Amino acid sequence: MSPGPTADVPDVRVRLLNTRPPRETGEYVLYWMIAARRPRWNFALQRAIEWGRQAGRPVLVFEPLRAGYRWASDRLHAFVLQGMADTATALAGGPLGYYPYVEPEPGAGRGLLAALAARATVVVTDDFPAFFLPRMTAAAADSLPVRVEGVDGNGLLPLAAATRAFPTAHAFRRFLQATLPGHLAAFPAEDPVAGSGLPSFGGLPAAVARDWPAAGTLMLAAGIGSLSSLPIDHTVTPVDTCGGHTAAAGALEGFLRDRLPRYATERNQPESDAASGLSPWLHFGHLSVHQIFAELMTREGWTRRRLPASGTGQREGWWGVSPSAEAFLDELVTWRELGYANCHRDPHYADYASLPAWARATLDRHAADEREHVYTLAEFEEAATHDALWNAAQRQLRREGRMHNYLRMLWGKKILEWTRSPEDALAVMIELNNKYALDGRDPNSYTGISWVLGRYDRPWAPERPVFGMVRYMSSENTARKLRVRGYLARYGPLA
Repeated sequence: MSPGPTADVPDVRVRLLNTRPPRETGEYVLYWMIAARRPRWNFALQRAIEWGRQAGRPVLVFEPLRAGYRWASDRLHAFVLQGMADTATALAGGPLGYYPYVEPEPGAGRGLLAALAARATVVVTDDFPAFFLPRMTAAAADSLPVRVEGVDGNGLLPLAAATRAFPTAHAFRRFLQATLPGHLAAFPAEDPVAGSGLPSFGGLPAAVARDWPAAGTLMLAAGIGSLSSLPIDHTVTPVDTCGGHTAAAGALEGFLRDRLPRYATERNQPESDAASGLSPWLHFGHLSVHQIFAELMTREGWTRRRLPASGTGQREGWWGVSPSAEAFLDELVTWRELGYANCHRDPHYADYASLPAWARATLDRHAADEREHVYTLAEFEEAATHDALWNAAQRQLRREGRMHNYLRMLWGKKILEWTRSPEDALAVMIELNNKYALDGRDPNSYTGISWVLGRYDRPWAPERPVFGMVRYMSSENTARKLRVRGYLARYGPLA
């Protein structure tokens, strides 16, 4: 058997995670779905199907949900389970096998991946650069006696293409404008299963089905009854936002139709609801950046021929589309993929020591400055500060699993101002964001959190107490710039 199939998936997106060969006698190709949790626009699923075609083997899609990850809760579990139910429906009746497994208690799934891999020709998984996934895939690949490949479907720019660190969004934008056009010709198949010609998957090995039963319909429905049986945090409750690629496609359509025309002028207004709201589905892999880009640019009547030969790092005008589409692409591509590139290159992305030297120096100089207000984690969590706008933003996060994008920046700046040290501020931001936000635990989340402390920014004068030369924001200035009266009423203490 050759080292790899003749592939439509670009080589730059495939990373060999161990040096073992494929197994000639394997019964199926195993796709271990852990980040790109979708049946469409999925490079990793496409790669597994390519292996299946070459080997003449069926493909088994194995999508697990652990119980013991940090911040596991009803909110996060429900969103993932809704996506699993959606994928089960999409793959039903087709040639691929689909095996959703929900761990009933921490450690119950130990040995399951090895049991599945023992019968596999090759294991394909998602190459995601953040949270516990890099450690998990590295450990699994080291222990499994068969070839394991990680496939990068995270962004328009492959992770491996960003070969250096970028101190600012402008620097990364210049790199993108020089490099990205060469990667825009290779998109994942919209429906990789259609016409795959694969043999049908016959069923799970009997011992696997007995020892690790697949999640049933009731569990995938993510009802309170099924969630209550799991050892996860039941105080962080599910929200109205529904997971899955079908809900994601609907949200994308609604944004492009109703809010994109207002995006450039109104996205920073808390009361306008002009932001995309797509980050939860992007984080859990229910929605692909390639799908968003394809549908957006079709509406814009765009072709790659309209790209200039080079770019200067300008924020607007390079794509040659409407101002709102330009503004949205800068968030979706520049800022989002800057965070992914950083997490891929620096495994210590969440540590205070990873911040730029100038930011740490100025924050450390002012670490002992007197604070007018200092709050505990519990007080922050309960929205019990003196600041009505900050409290409203925190309540939105707790109630809805999201926060208005502009107010999230203010939220972080005030945490820096109201904690005893910048290290404490970082810890509080990570804890609250990752516990409550559907799009937490993501490279893009860590970009926003570390930006509060100076990453991707520059020194700002005048030098201030606590902040030093790190950019300052205040609730008073925010309330003067933005319309917030309706927002305060909606997320006030009695709302």
